[in-house]
Amino acid sequence: MDIMQLKHEIFKVEDELSKEFEEISDFIFNHPELGDEELASSEYLVKLMKNYGFNVEYPYCGIKTAFRAEMGEESGPAIAFLAEYDALPGLGPNGDPAHACGHNWIAATTAGAAIVLSKIKKYFKGKIVLIGTPAEETVGRKCDMVQKGAFKDIDVVIQMHLENENNLNTKALAMDAIEFEFIGKASHAAACPHEGINALDAVNLTFAGINALRQHVKTDVRIHGIITKGGDAPNIVPEYAACRFYVRANKRSYLNEVTQKVINCAKGAALMTGATLNYKWFENPFDDLIINPVLKEIALKNFELAGIDNFSEKEEEFPGSSDIGNVSHVCPTIYGNIDIGPKVGLHTREFLKYANGPEAYEKLHKVIKAMACTALDVYLSDEILNEIISKHNEFLNSK
Repeated sequence: MDIMQLKHEIFKVEDELSKEFEEISDFIFNHPELGDEELASSEYLVKLMKNYGFNVEYPYCGIKTAFRAEMGEESGPAIAFLAEYDALPGLGPNGDPAHACGHNWIAATTAGAAIVLSKIKKYFKGKIVLIGTPAEETVGRKCDMVQKGAFKDIDVVIQMHLENENNLNTKALAMDAIEFEFIGKASHAAACPHEGINALDAVNLTFAGINALRQHVKTDVRIHGIITKGGDAPNIVPEYAACRFYVRANKRSYLNEVTQKVINCAKGAALMTGATLNYKWFENPFDDLIINPVLKEIALKNFELAGIDNFSEKEEEFPGSSDIGNVSHVCPTIYGNIDIGPKVGLHTREFLKYANGPEAYEKLHKVIKAMACTALDVYLSDEILNEIISKHNEFLNSK
């Protein structure tokens, strides 16, 4: 078969298995689990991939709800699809977890693409890989997996996300998650305040310092924080107080500078109050997202073939942060947004109406076809793979 015949075969296989792929989305949507607790979801996906003949390692990288399913041989590219399946807290009935970010859909599209390719595996060399990546919404386990070498043998990574527009010019801000603890000295706030060291004052001064800092950082920087402990009673000088911040910027290199300035604000607050400062990263540091330009152009053509052609040419305007950024720094990556249709915000109860509905299913089938066809182009062309790797190496050399 030539490549277009194989792509038509991909479409045919996806059509035949379409109901099963919808069932993947449906199961995970109806079994929402928080990050690092996705036992039902990961077990379901592991069983599914085993049933389709994939070799599975589970748990993977020492992470209990991570897995790696693969099929194929070393003599060809290794292409990984990344499944996410953690839910968000508090957005379901009675404040339960719920899939208000569409990770049920992500798991279905990535597993679906891997399964479809497995059905035509005899026509190409290489390895099909599905990697289950827990806790994207919280600690970001892809970061740990990068550190443990999970992507060292992977040539290309592919993943898509539901959003409010079609866009492959996606961004993700680099992000540091920092917790500051201040230890002071308790005393009676009326009788002997002079004997106390006010840890809450140190927290408030940290916020004041950061607010002053905002004038002197680039416009892409975002700093937002909360007080997690402010004291126990108004008549006791707080001996312990704590706060947490997310610090974000377009590029990891500049974020490192800003993060140090934020830390210096906390150090100054400790010095002014006499409190002792401890600080730590309470979640994994996220890197900015690097989209491989060769992969992007290949993906655009395959999305058009699958029936999605109205992609924005502009860079994503209001990005968040994701642990796939860390993956993109070590492995050529294509990650994009797919328009769900109705203009509803992610991480809202309103989004739940659409994350597993007819609109999501329609896009699910088209995305599986497009991602599988994109992988096929790479499997069948050493020239394309070499271009992808060359562009990735250009990025590494420019860091």
